[in-house]
Formats: sequence, structure tokens, C-alpha cells
Amino acid sequence: MIPGGGQPNMQQLLQQAQKMQQDLAQAQEELARTEVEGQAGGGLVKATVTGSGELRGLVIDPKAVDPGDTETLADLVVAAVQAANENAQQLQQEKLGTLTQGLGGMPGLPF
Repeated sequence: MIPGGGQPNMQQLLQQAQKMQQDLAQAQEELARTEVEGQAGGGLVKATVTGSGELRGLVIDPKAVDPGDTETLADLVVAAVQAANENAQQLQQEKLGTLTQGLGGMPGLPF
């Protein structure tokens, strides 16, 4: 309720909700286009993911390849992908944090 006993302007609230929803969709699209990197083994393995977490690339330095020890290489790949995903999550927080906070207090919205 608005101070003074008036009713909230529903049209204005709906417009604000629509704008927030559009801003959120735009931020999500931007995240899907933005790439971040993670690495392991001092840069021997590098993984590239989008801001939304989709794996886009994997670079393995030949020095990391030992046919007798594929387990270490697998561990480096997993660590690089995890590091890239952590960077993507941080980017998501930066891009979406303020938008989702604003939507969280509005009843009836799925956020």
C-alpha cells in the first residue's frame, strides 16, 4: 500500500515487472555469448565455457600428455572445466544478482 491509504498502481507495477523480466532475459542472452576460461596444471589445460556454463573449448598442452598416465590428464581436464564453471558462476552473479534481487520480492513471479 502507498502511504496515505492509496492503492498501488497495478499498471505501473506490471510495467516494472515486464522491464525487469526483459532486463533479465537480455542479461541471460549476454551470458550465453560471453566466454570465460579456467585452467589447471599451471596452464597446461585450459577450458573455455560460456557465462551460462556451456563448454566451448578445451586446449591441452602436449607436455600434459603422457600415454602412461592418462589419469593425471583427466584430473587436469576436470579441474580446468571446474575452474571455468566457477568463473562462469561468478559472472552470472555479477550480471544477474541485482536483477534477480529486484524480482524476488514481487509476488506471483517465478524468481
